[in-house]
Amino acid sequence: MRAHSPVRRPLTLRARLALWAALATGLATVLVAAGLFFAVDRYLLTSQQQRLLSAVSALQDRVERVAAQAAQPFGIGVLVLDGGDLTALTAEDDQTRTLQLRLVSPQGGRLQAVSTPGFPRGVPLDLPAGLYWRGDQLLSVRPLRRGTALLVVASDARALSEARRAFTRALAWLLPAALLLSLLVGWVVAGRLLRPVRTLERAAREIGEGSDLRRPLPGSGEGDELARLALTLEQSYGRLADARDREQGFLRAAAHDLRSPLTAVQARVEGTLSRERDPERYRHDLREIGRDLGRLSALTQHLLLLSRDASALGHSPVPLRDLAAEAVDRARELAPEADIDLVAPVPVGVLGDRVLLGQAIWNLTVNAVRHAPGAAVTVTATHQKDGGAQVTVQDDGPGVTPDVLERLGEAFYRPDSSRQGEGSGLGLALARRAAALHGGELTLSSAPGQGFAATLRLPAPGQPGHSATLGDNDPS
Repeated sequence: MRAHSPVRRPLTLRARLALWAALATGLATVLVAAGLFFAVDRYLLTSQQQRLLSAVSALQDRVERVAAQAAQPFGIGVLVLDGGDLTALTAEDDQTRTLQLRLVSPQGGRLQAVSTPGFPRGVPLDLPAGLYWRGDQLLSVRPLRRGTALLVVASDARALSEARRAFTRALAWLLPAALLLSLLVGWVVAGRLLRPVRTLERAAREIGEGSDLRRPLPGSGEGDELARLALTLEQSYGRLADARDREQGFLRAAAHDLRSPLTAVQARVEGTLSRERDPERYRHDLREIGRDLGRLSALTQHLLLLSRDASALGHSPVPLRDLAAEAVDRARELAPEADIDLVAPVPVGVLGDRVLLGQAIWNLTVNAVRHAPGAAVTVTATHQKDGGAQVTVQDDGPGVTPDVLERLGEAFYRPDSSRQGEGSGLGLALARRAAALHGGELTLSSAPGQGFAATLRLPAPGQPGHSATLGDNDPS
């Protein structure tokens, strides 16, 4: 059997913040230390080189003076001076007392050298003129102004090496200490910064467990990022609560409206079967049952259309003028006495779902006929300036009050004055849903005594709202 590897739990946000703080502090410490190291090292090295060059100039003058007094050519300087002479030359002042000298001169085809007793070993005789760093020694090689001899001066640079080593040791201790300190400080600071997050987390969990979505969240407001996050969550919970209330109301209304025709059908069937009746009575009861079944079928059809997913919509040319003409013809058959006119001078079409748009236009038309009896109804299909299309159903009936107009379009909402009529209160809701699924909108306008107008606006093919909505799920 294969052993299952343990599941690695991700680091907490607090731990990650502390680690990032430690990493940033360590990086800053290294950068600052490196800058200081190179700056101080460069300064110390430059200072020591300058002191050495100044001392070399003084020693060169002394060596050339002694050689001149001996009336010897500089090419045989090694024959003029010995180690004791060179030691005496360095002892003339404090600046050169700690330096070590060596004279190199070609003799008989070979390089010969004389030096002070403390001159470092292992230094090649053929070094060209210049400055050299060898171990703990700083060397200066300079030719004498006359002749072929070279003056080599060695300076003890252990102080500079010790300074480098001391700095390295200090950095080796300082860097881990800075990392640990920054880790500790980052842990404490991250804990204090995340304390409001934990409070918000607990409050959100309590809201989720208690289902009180309208409970205010602590710290919400327009302050810092956490306050705005709490405010956003609070507003989101509020919208979820509103959606839940609408869904519950929708389900209650749907159950009520489905139960009513079912109860009526059941009562009529039981009443009809309770005793023998004449054929005319049976026909009458069957017609009543048929009307109840028709209402139940229409309600079911509306519920199915309201629940349609945007991804399942049709996406083909829809002749809105033809759909409006069909709606007008059906309304005239439903109410022969109604005054219904169609205004559509040119063909009007969009891309969309023919069934859903046809049902929406029919709902707007039959809504005007049923709730404004005796009024003149006009169905208009026209193009919009931006290339879209719109269908307007307007009547010159009594209109509605502003509070009723505000609620029209909610599922199962019917004003009190029309509750006794036919319909389930889903007609305008379905029309609004159809408009939203096609990237458009349904606008309602009315006032008491000024009639009622419902306008279904649909975008032109290729417009952002149209293409986005037909391809994605409806956000509502």
